[in-house]
Amino acid sequence: MSEPLRLGIAGLGTVGVGIVRIVQKHQALLAARAGRPITISAVCARSRTKNRDIDLSDYAWEDDPVALAKRDDVDVFVEVMGGHDGPAKDATEAAIDAGKDVVSANKALLAIHGQALAEAAEAAGRVIRFEAAVAGGIPVVKALTEGLAGNDITRVMGVMNGSCNYILTRMEDAGLSYEAVFDEANQLGYLEADPELDVGGIDAAHKLALLSSIAFGTQVDFDSVELDGIGAITIEDIRQAADMGFKIKLLGVAQLTGRGLEQRMSPCLVPDTSPLGRLEGGTNMVVLEGDAVNQIVLRGPGAGEGPTASAVMGDIMDIARGHRMTTFGQPAKTLRKARAARAAVPAPYYLRMQLIDKPGALAKVAHALGEAGISIDRMRQYGHDDAAAPVLIVTHKTTRTALEEAFADFNTTGVVTGDPVAIRIEAV
Repeated sequence: MSEPLRLGIAGLGTVGVGIVRIVQKHQALLAARAGRPITISAVCARSRTKNRDIDLSDYAWEDDPVALAKRDDVDVFVEVMGGHDGPAKDATEAAIDAGKDVVSANKALLAIHGQALAEAAEAAGRVIRFEAAVAGGIPVVKALTEGLAGNDITRVMGVMNGSCNYILTRMEDAGLSYEAVFDEANQLGYLEADPELDVGGIDAAHKLALLSSIAFGTQVDFDSVELDGIGAITIEDIRQAADMGFKIKLLGVAQLTGRGLEQRMSPCLVPDTSPLGRLEGGTNMVVLEGDAVNQIVLRGPGAGEGPTASAVMGDIMDIARGHRMTTFGQPAKTLRKARAARAAVPAPYYLRMQLIDKPGALAKVAHALGEAGISIDRMRQYGHDDAAAPVLIVTHKTTRTALEEAFADFNTTGVVTGDPVAIRIEAV
C-alpha cells in the first residue's frame, strides 16, 4: 500500500474532534477507499489540558498553528480554527509556503482572502479544499465543481444558516416572539459567540459569496453581498405570511445578469409547498439551477460535529486519492472580477405597514404605490387599536428601487406610522 497521507489538525473544537474521531474509528475503511492510510501526525489548539473526550496521546502537540503548518511530517494542513485573520490566515499561508495542501472549514477566511490564497496555492502546485465551509455536510462544492461542471449555472439559492432557520420555524411552531426564541437558541448553544454572525446573515453571506465564485467563475466578493438579517421579522409577519400560503426564510440568492453579479442574503417569502418552504429546524438546503440540469435540490445538516467533520474528510479523501482541483473550479487567475449589481430582477413583495385609522388612508397608500409603478395583487387588514391599523399588501412584480420611491412618498401622506417592512417573495 502507498505511503500514508499525514494530517496536521489546527483546532480541536467540535469539528476538529470530529475529524479525529473519524480517523480513529474508520482507519481500515479510509485506507481501503483512499488506497493509502490516513494518519494524524500532530494537532494544535489553545489548551492542552481541556477534556475533549478523545485520546490525543499518539499525536505531537504544537502550541503554534504556524509551526504545525510547517512540520515535515504533515502533508495536509487541516484548518478548523475559524477567524478571517490572525492565526488562521497566518497558518494557512505558512502551509502553502511549506508545500502543504490545505483543507479548511473556515468560510470567513476564504470569503475575504480566498482569491489571494487560491492564487498562492495554485502557483505553488498546492490545493485548497473547503467543502465543510459551506452548508456543513451537504456536498454542494463538489456538486458545483464536478457534477454540474457541464452546466451554465443560472442561479444559486438556499437556506445556509441552520440557526436562523431554527429561530424562524420555532417562532411559527410555538407562536413565540423573535426575542424569546433568540434567547432560547442562545441558551441552547445554537448561536455563535457573536450572535450577529448568525442572525445578521453574515455567516450565510460568507457561504453565498463562495458558492457565487464557483458558480459564475468570478472572484469572491463578500463585500458586495446585499445583507439583511432576521431581527426585524415579527411573529405577526410569520403568521400573516402563513395565512397567505408562504413561509419566511433567510434566503441567499446569487445570479449573474447583464447588469452584473447579484448577491443577496435576506429574509424572503417562499411558497409553503416548495422544498424551501417545507424546510424546518436547523437543516440547510441549497438549490442549484443550470441550463442543462434545470434544478437540483440538496438538503442536509448544515453544522455539527459529524456533518462538518464528514465534509472535511471528503476533501482529505480526494487529496489522498490524488484528485487535485483548483480552489474555485477553474484557475484562480482566470476568475473575473464581476461588477456588483443590486438585485433588479422584479419580484412580488410582501409589505407590512401601520396606517393611522382615518378615512382615505388606504387610498393614499395605493396612490403612492401606483405613482411608483407598483400594482397591488392582494391586500388585507387585521385587528387594530384606536390609533393604527396593520395593513398587509402583496404586490405584483416590482423592484426594490420602485418600492423605495413609494416608501419615500409614504412619508408625505400623513397616514403611515413607523417604518414599513418589505419582504421579497422569491420564485422557487
